[in-house]
Amino acid sequence: MERPAYKVRYCSINREVYTIDPDKSILDISIENKIPHLHECGGNGRCTTCRVRIIEGSENLSKVTPLEKELIRKRNWDPSIRLACQAQVKGNVAIQRIVWTSAEVSKLQLETLPADIGEERSLAILFCDMRNFTVLASNHPNYDLAHMLNTLFTCLGDPILMNNGIIYQYVGDEIIGLFGTASLDGERACMDAIRAALGMKYALERLNRLEFRDFDEKIEVGIGIHYGRAFVGNLGHPKHKQFSVLGDPVNVASRIQDMNKVLNTNLLVSEEFINNLPPDTLMTGLREEVNLKGKEQTFKLVEILGFNHFDTNLEIQASMEILLKDNEGFAEYFYDKLFTRAPAIRELFKRNMLEQGRMLTHMLGGIIYGLSRPENLHMGLLSLGRQHIKYGVKKEHYAILKETLLETIEERLGDFYKPEIVKAWDNAIDLITGAMMKSYDYDKVES
Repeated sequence: MERPAYKVRYCSINREVYTIDPDKSILDISIENKIPHLHECGGNGRCTTCRVRIIEGSENLSKVTPLEKELIRKRNWDPSIRLACQAQVKGNVAIQRIVWTSAEVSKLQLETLPADIGEERSLAILFCDMRNFTVLASNHPNYDLAHMLNTLFTCLGDPILMNNGIIYQYVGDEIIGLFGTASLDGERACMDAIRAALGMKYALERLNRLEFRDFDEKIEVGIGIHYGRAFVGNLGHPKHKQFSVLGDPVNVASRIQDMNKVLNTNLLVSEEFINNLPPDTLMTGLREEVNLKGKEQTFKLVEILGFNHFDTNLEIQASMEILLKDNEGFAEYFYDKLFTRAPAIRELFKRNMLEQGRMLTHMLGGIIYGLSRPENLHMGLLSLGRQHIKYGVKKEHYAILKETLLETIEERLGDFYKPEIVKAWDNAIDLITGAMMKSYDYDKVES
């Protein structure tokens, strides 16, 4: 007797797929059908990025697992939300993916805040302000100005989101980032914040060379970072509350940013901030003890020039926009090279190569964002390795993949090529493929 085929409808992309296996999860079905579906931890219930909203057919899913019940309690989810990795399809369902891109993952931290009163947390607070905005506004039509600001905020916001940060506010030409909203680890919050700040400088360099060249403008920014305890929670009218951060550290971070104009610098941090990092982490410049506007005590500020050591994550993140801006072009270029180098590998790809290319770039983007969350990334890569074993990928294929991917990256960087970027990708690919290849050892143990 044939098993019935169950229909899974993905509402947002208007696509329907079918499964006959009642033990398959929604995530399994997405992966099987080459539908990009975030799952940072590899579908092991360690994160919540694969969550979906059940539009129809909630009764046709497996029961809510204890793990999901705990998340529902902690994060105050409504009953329509399930983890795609936990919910098995037992009948027809209609779903909507909630977290579409890796850039959205950082916002999930806000779910860990108490629903009503909020609480105090230690945060790294970053203020970034555009220089000479008044002059810029007077030189360009309003619509051009809006376009430039949106482009700038995207450029400066990405490094915040890649490093576990939350974009708190846009105030005129200023962007504010928060780090540590879901972590008690001060060192990690400060490392994320400084990597984001240095990533902003990289991104701005690219922006000035490309997008803003046609406007005959060179944009400069000032960045200030402070670390301290602030109130985080939802404030406002009971029917219209908004996430808010209150406290002296917010004001201090803003004043530190302002001091860049006085000291002729572009990245300043407080002593309180830098004390959370291991010694010699950063390359520093000017050190000044200053009076900040509205503050009675003096503050010791330090100019940051960069990392003292090679930072793989920073170089990888800085190259992401260049490499993946044309997702389809990158994937097509890579697979053309791969099949030319190893024609036999072509037989492993049974599906539409356009879909395959989208899966590749979706996966790469997820891994780049996941570098700042290694606790999830390793599990995710192990699961990815297991999937590739099922596809017929052999251990010896990984060396060919690495060689082809590095060659593709080097050529696609174009004028932005730097040996440091290729070195970073070399390191990252070793990390990725090393974790994926461990799945062969796991499978031997289990068998």
